[in-house]
Amino acid sequence: MRNRLFIILLSAFIVMSAGAQKFAILSDIHVTPGNANEGKLIAAVDEINASDADVVIVSGDLTNEGSDVQLRNVKTILDHITKPLYVIPGNHENNWSQSACKTFNDLWGNDRFVFSLGKLIVIGMNCGPFMKMGDGHIKQEDLIWLDKTLGEMVQPGMKVLSINHYPILNDLDNYRDYVSVLKKYPVITHQCGHYHRWRLYETDGINGVMVRALDMGNGDYGYTLMDVDLEKNWIHVYNKTIGKEPQVLYAYKINTDYYDTDDAGSDVASVQGPFQIQEIYADNASVFTRLGLDKTHVYFGNSLGYLKALNKSTGKIDWDYKTGAMLFARPAVDKKYVVLPTADRRLVWLDKKTGKQVYQYEAQGPYVADGVVEKGILYQGGYKMFQAWDVNKRRLLWQYDSINNYCQAAPVVDGGDVVFGAWDTNLRVLDKKNGKLRWQWNNGVKQNLYSPGNVVPVVTEDRVLIVAPDRVSTALNRSTGAQVWREKNEHKVRESLGVSDDGKVAYAKTMDGTLVAMSTEGDEYSLLWLVDLGFGYEHAPCLVVEKGGYIYVGSRHGQLAIVDAATHQVVCNYSMGSSEVNGFEIDENGDVYCSLIEGRIYRISPMKH
Repeated sequence: MRNRLFIILLSAFIVMSAGAQKFAILSDIHVTPGNANEGKLIAAVDEINASDADVVIVSGDLTNEGSDVQLRNVKTILDHITKPLYVIPGNHENNWSQSACKTFNDLWGNDRFVFSLGKLIVIGMNCGPFMKMGDGHIKQEDLIWLDKTLGEMVQPGMKVLSINHYPILNDLDNYRDYVSVLKKYPVITHQCGHYHRWRLYETDGINGVMVRALDMGNGDYGYTLMDVDLEKNWIHVYNKTIGKEPQVLYAYKINTDYYDTDDAGSDVASVQGPFQIQEIYADNASVFTRLGLDKTHVYFGNSLGYLKALNKSTGKIDWDYKTGAMLFARPAVDKKYVVLPTADRRLVWLDKKTGKQVYQYEAQGPYVADGVVEKGILYQGGYKMFQAWDVNKRRLLWQYDSINNYCQAAPVVDGGDVVFGAWDTNLRVLDKKNGKLRWQWNNGVKQNLYSPGNVVPVVTEDRVLIVAPDRVSTALNRSTGAQVWREKNEHKVRESLGVSDDGKVAYAKTMDGTLVAMSTEGDEYSLLWLVDLGFGYEHAPCLVVEKGGYIYVGSRHGQLAIVDAATHQVVCNYSMGSSEVNGFEIDENGDVYCSLIEGRIYRISPMKH
């Protein structure tokens, strides 16, 4: 990477340029009702209102958990700002959102913005990660909007200021696509937060400035001031501690001299092995859902709220259905109907042949969990409840209500049990017939973010195994819920788990990019083998599956690894794209299907000899 000169002035006070466009920037304010940050934000708002700032930007992480109460509380404070205000969410609004990201849009109208200030165009957008652990991601439709909007607005002599919550380099899975759009236009700086510290950086020559959080520790509460002087060709960035004079931290010349940087790429060569790996569709929006399958179609939802029925034979969309919010849950497929769990708080029954709605159920919260259909009964997690539905009769059979947060991963329905986790710290087993609680277990940590909320358990005749964000593998007695063993964080497992065809081996992907095989039998943890997948650092909560003697594993950067279950060797390591693999599904022919967040749909078939 080239080195260009930044002029950096530390702890020096200078007067802001009179002809500059002046911004007050709040980032990572993390306000919850009654916490210290709430009072400091009120003080910051008062200062900003009294300042000569032209515009106020809030660049993400308004709250801690993205709950409706927290979002509405912080909005009442920000509503007192008397200057033009533009707001985007951060990972704390996207990753653990009570409303599946919908309330933010309801309150602020959108998760992106654009406006002009003189000859300066300011454009900001959301960058996730969306409702699960993952890298930042610019939605496909936002990349299209970014290019179209700047193409229409940028005139000779104009410049562009780009804003989102994450820095570009290394934090966005599709940053190359993002940068390729930005470099078409005169972008002078990309402003972000997230890391709660000051930093200047660049990506292919695009200047980036990472700004402070509201609370920087040691009693330092404040915000950022930035002035952009297009006439003098300078940008100044100031630290503004509440109650003190602004201190300039960075001063640098405006630059639009971009260049290309060679990516190091993966350390593992792309090896397809004895498989046919085929991209069968690329959507015009991002895809956060796993796939529903039947004999003729692949069903998936996208970030524009559309459910689509993709014809396996033609590669065309036979029908689609529009909802009112981004979709996160896998469509549940039965004989006559596709049942769609939506983030706009509905279960929708759609005719499989036509896509026409035939029934809907309205709930109290969003559905983001994958449902499971067994013998015509849909077992479906929701917000603070779990339900069983007769799909054909469209009749609710029972509902379990004692959940304190939302369900996300698919349940396991086995014998008379329904086994699932939720984001309230608990793993539960319900009676399949009536929904009554058999037992529940938690790891003893009160923090919701360590819950087994996004892992599909491994269930055997006498064991239930899970992995979770506490990075520990746990085996429980299936009948009683008593803990049998807990592996002591030796391999840093997280939320990616699967089971062998015979049920004797559980597979867990680690945060070091290895696959560990654990015995599901016995009263002590037993590591059978492990293999390096070539992923490097890894955190995608992608279900591991085994089929026909092969184990399928997906990464946060679109990498597919296939491991021979008999030899424990990686026989395929293939790059399908740049973004997270959502999960694998197997159809009746033994073909494996998966979706990537960037909107790609793949079919993976062992080659026939």
